[in-house]
Amino acid sequence: MANFHLYFASCALLLILRPSTGLPVRNLSPEYHAQCPELFKNLLLNIKEVLKSDDLCSSIMSDTVAIKSKAETVLACAPALAQTSGCIGQSSSSFSENECLSNITKDLAHYDALIQSYLNSSLKSPEKEAKLLNPTLGIIKSLRENCSLKAAEDDDSSEEDVAQTWDAGSFNNRQEMCKMMRGFYVRTITINRAMGYISAGDYKK
Repeated sequence: MANFHLYFASCALLLILRPSTGLPVRNLSPEYHAQCPELFKNLLLNIKEVLKSDDLCSSIMSDTVAIKSKAETVLACAPALAQTSGCIGQSSSSFSENECLSNITKDLAHYDALIQSYLNSSLKSPEKEAKLLNPTLGIIKSLRENCSLKAAEDDDSSEEDVAQTWDAGSFNNRQEMCKMMRGFYVRTITINRAMGYISAGDYKK
């Protein structure tokens, strides 16, 4: 029964996967496929360490996860549905590497803007939290600059999304940021799986 539910959920996810949006095709070099998955692994490990630190989530009792990025990475990066999968009503589904990477780009832009705006808000320990989160910003910067994941200069939606996130209280800000970073961790797991799928290249066969 459990396998049936997993099968059904997988089929349902892929049936609603949107087709490619016709975005400019990215020409990805061999260096991209070698370097960028490793950078994403480093990002995942970094966020995990951030969440362990007492400087961010200490005294935060809730385990709530918040994902407010408007990117549709989960859907856009879902693996292609094989013709032999047996999902009723769907014989095959294509995977768009370009659309997947474009949504990952949106995620990175969102969390970059989120972390930077948080560091400019009211904080309990500004120096400690800056020291904790600046390495995360550094990895995001490397990904955006070296992996063709930099958003368009005229796309300021991420800045607008996070502009009203923080209030005047340092505890409330830290509580919200802790939830956001948990969400970032979950999203980065999805991204790492997508990068593994892209690197394998099975969808091109």
